[in-house]
Amino acid sequence: MTTNEVTKKSRNVILALLFLGWSLGNLDRYIMNYAVVSITGDLQLDASSTGIILSAFFLGYAIMQIPGGWLADKFGAKRILLMAVIMWSIFTGLTAIAWSLTAMIVIRFLFGIGEGGFQPSSSKIIATIFPKEERGRAMSIMLTSGGIVSLIVPLLAAYLLGTIGWRMMFIIIGAIGAIIAYLYWKYIQLPKAETVDAAETGSPAVKVSFKELLKTPLMWNLIIAYFCIYAVNWGLVSWIPTYLQKNRGLDLMSIGWAQTIPAITTIIGVYGSGYIIDKLPRGMEKVLGSISCAVIGLLLYLMFTAKTVTLFIGYQTVVSIFIAFVITLLPVIVLKKLPSSITGSAMGIANTGGQLAGFVTPMAIGFMVDAFNGSFDAAFWMLIGFALICIVSLVTLNDQKGALLKA
Repeated sequence: MTTNEVTKKSRNVILALLFLGWSLGNLDRYIMNYAVVSITGDLQLDASSTGIILSAFFLGYAIMQIPGGWLADKFGAKRILLMAVIMWSIFTGLTAIAWSLTAMIVIRFLFGIGEGGFQPSSSKIIATIFPKEERGRAMSIMLTSGGIVSLIVPLLAAYLLGTIGWRMMFIIIGAIGAIIAYLYWKYIQLPKAETVDAAETGSPAVKVSFKELLKTPLMWNLIIAYFCIYAVNWGLVSWIPTYLQKNRGLDLMSIGWAQTIPAITTIIGVYGSGYIIDKLPRGMEKVLGSISCAVIGLLLYLMFTAKTVTLFIGYQTVVSIFIAFVITLLPVIVLKKLPSSITGSAMGIANTGGQLAGFVTPMAIGFMVDAFNGSFDAAFWMLIGFALICIVSLVTLNDQKGALLKA
């Protein structure tokens, strides 16, 4: 069975199921940013401890990216996908029984390990069942899950935390994961990635070692770019609720309503980016990506110097569009420039940079806020610096000399 032999209906069913899984994973990550306000109150934790909790997931997630991608290439994407969903569902539910800072850190770390194989294996599935000219759109649909969830979570979190509490909330999310795992087992059927490569190139798939992949300059540019853009993204996502509450005086419900506006633009930005990227001429990806990072840096400065909450949300709304474009662009580069037989490993390597950023940034911001007596100014300057580094990594990206294969 090849890509062409996977019917459009089957592709859409699998895409819908992957979308559900990505949505659930995003739900847990986003809702923790609101739940942590209640958790830190119950466990009597300071800002530094809050940052460590938010970062613990990303450490486990980052550690598992490369092994998860390699396992998906070696043993099959569906098998690793199932293992990821089952394991993360277990530890999502176990979050509800955390009784101390240490327990919460361990559970969130193991949750990250569990979810770590999901993105590389699901990305490999997209590369396996979709032709190249449709992969940008497919990936953009996956990534819109983050925007949709970020739209729902603020109000959902405010309601759930105020009614059933954070412990019962995590039990329910874990149960939903078990249902999704069953749907994956029953309905996802895949061709072999090597068969897809041979069908697309007209020749047998070329075997590429993990070591060769790591030597590719393209991969290192992507690792750096992933780290920088996700440092900005998770820095904002993880701390904006706390920032708006403590520095701008908003309550949780007001924060929830305010954050629906950037969430809507994120959905539009990610979904539209997939179509734009699929139609870009060769070489324009890095140009538009670099311009987007420059605009992100400027808007971050305008955000933390904004005199009113309205201006802050306005700048956040615009910056979310440009972040969405870069976040969509990077995985599409992997899907289009490299063969589907090594997509899992390549995505795992590149995404390690992004998830390390998710580990480092929330924790670093927590320490900065404590060090500067509650001020977020230094944290915003750090995020601006990451946006500038991302420009350099994209400008120097060379997919001709640096690409491993002309996929």
